[in-house]
Amino acid sequence: MAIRIFAVLVALAVLVGLSSIFIVNEREVAIKFRLGEIVGSNYQPGLHFKAPWPINNVRKFDKRVLTLDTRPERFLTGEKKNVSVDFFVKWRIVKPEIFYTAFMGDERQAGTRLRQIINNGLQLEFENRTIRQVVSDDRTVMMDSLTRKGNEEVEQFGIEIVDVRIKQIELPVEVRNSVFERMRAERERIAKELRAQGQEAGKGIRAIAERDRTVILAEAQRDAEITRGEGDAKATEIYAKAYGQDEGFYEFYRSMNAYRSALSGRQDILVLEPDSEFFKYFGSDVGK
Repeated sequence: MAIRIFAVLVALAVLVGLSSIFIVNEREVAIKFRLGEIVGSNYQPGLHFKAPWPINNVRKFDKRVLTLDTRPERFLTGEKKNVSVDFFVKWRIVKPEIFYTAFMGDERQAGTRLRQIINNGLQLEFENRTIRQVVSDDRTVMMDSLTRKGNEEVEQFGIEIVDVRIKQIELPVEVRNSVFERMRAERERIAKELRAQGQEAGKGIRAIAERDRTVILAEAQRDAEITRGEGDAKATEIYAKAYGQDEGFYEFYRSMNAYRSALSGRQDILVLEPDSEFFKYFGSDVGK
């Protein structure tokens, strides 16, 4: 009997001892309660002591960066156009006692409130911008502004917004097709304008090329005529000099060439008088 009582006492002592300590790891923050009242928070990682339950109890929360990934929401731009925006929020608990007081330690309630704040902030940002501005460099400025203003609102809840990012911006399905058709029509109009400009430029280039061709051919023809005239003059000069040296031989040579040209074909027929001037060298090597 005494052994059983001793064993029970040892078990109770172990239970009391275990309920008097708690461990906080590096990924957690903890709050200690005394009969439901917060008496301590922001414990460093390690082993800590407390009064046994139910005098003291401890609640732990994740202090890592958490992700709030929402379904796409619709917003109205400065152009009065609806857009569907898919975004996410990175946040963390920085003051666990305030976080517990605000949301009873429920991360889902905190996420719902955070979603409302970010949605309101995004609507204000989109109302001041066009779609082109939102998808361009203004997006970074918009996200930084939204993070700063959001932190001013969530500070009272003991949480901090680390970052807000837009994953995707799309037009609603019902207007997407009509927008694509307008974009296609606009691109076709631009293509027609560019094509017409190209054709006009091509005509101008061809006209210039044709003019240059005509000028080049005319100049080449002129230069050729000049060269040909100079050559003929040179040949005439050479013929004159040669004729002057031996008039009889030159005349005989020219007659032989004439005979060769006139009588070279088998079907050639000449109707001439036998005593014609053309045959003056046939009967004599010196002519008449």
